[in-house]
Amino acid sequence: MESVQRVLNLIKGEEEGKEQLNRCEVGAEGRQDVELLDAYSRAVITVVDTVGPAVVGISAQQVGAPERAGSGSGVIITPDGYTLTNDHVVRDARRLTVTLRDGTSLEAELIGTDPATDLALIRAGGFGLPYASMGDSSSLRVGQLVIAIGNPFGFQSTVSTGVVSALGRALRSADGRLIEDIIQHTAPLNPGNSGGPLVDSRGRIVGINTAIIAIAQGIGFSIPCDTARWVVSQLLTLGRVRRGHLGINAQQRPLPRRLVRFYRLNADSGVEVMSVAPGSPAFSGGVREGDVIVRIDGHDVATVDHIHRFLSEWPVGNPVKLTVIRGQDRLEVEVVPVEPTSPS
Repeated sequence: MESVQRVLNLIKGEEEGKEQLNRCEVGAEGRQDVELLDAYSRAVITVVDTVGPAVVGISAQQVGAPERAGSGSGVIITPDGYTLTNDHVVRDARRLTVTLRDGTSLEAELIGTDPATDLALIRAGGFGLPYASMGDSSSLRVGQLVIAIGNPFGFQSTVSTGVVSALGRALRSADGRLIEDIIQHTAPLNPGNSGGPLVDSRGRIVGINTAIIAIAQGIGFSIPCDTARWVVSQLLTLGRVRRGHLGINAQQRPLPRRLVRFYRLNADSGVEVMSVAPGSPAFSGGVREGDVIVRIDGHDVATVDHIHRFLSEWPVGNPVKLTVIRGQDRLEVEVVPVEPTSPS
């Protein structure tokens, strides 16, 4: 009866009952657990209060299908309405609408997209809007608390928590490029979360949620905010992201061990040129079908993705040296990457 009375006192909010229950039934370890849970809850609540108002729902009416509208999430990153989301959320949209947490709907315009990273920048019509700050994804650690906020299945401002489970993952984008340094995390995501922010315990954006594996649980992926920051700067200054290309179709190819040893190569594979587009940088530089690229600017090349990665960072219009194996000979050729007029 005494223990029942203590519980009744606790339910009634009597301080004496609380103290007795804590003293008699909660040991030191229990109190530590409660304190940790309280700290965890406070951290999540603070982040939601800080970032939540900047997270928006996005409705995208599709070109040629006025009755159809895609939906996703986004996060406002400036008070004048610049909003980050996924390219696949706004692709082929003829009209964009963003909805704030308080229910306010604003028309939005597309600033630019980057299918290679599945990122897009739109601008909602408005000023003095709530916004979230960009963090530093390079400082993330495996096991670190992360919080996803979005609008899965249209349920506005849904919050889920998890931890960073891996860093440096890679995903294939819609245009075939490999998106590098993807954040893998365990915060549950569902359709509609796409484009919403992944934030740290300080309420800073560390990623933009982009994909899930439908048949798996606890595996979500986010584009790191460092990548997003670079893409945004390109979209704001140029209206697009500039990446060089060589004008070749290529595939990975194993190299004979004798060639690897003879030329002291660090990789046992290279990139074989399957075709060269007429008038392309590779064509002008003397690259031929059948050449195997093994280095670019002195960096080892073992896969096509190595070339894409290099060209993503190399200034368009600057000459670069390719080391190729042609037959049994090793040659140096110089090419000048240009911005493609169409995907190649």
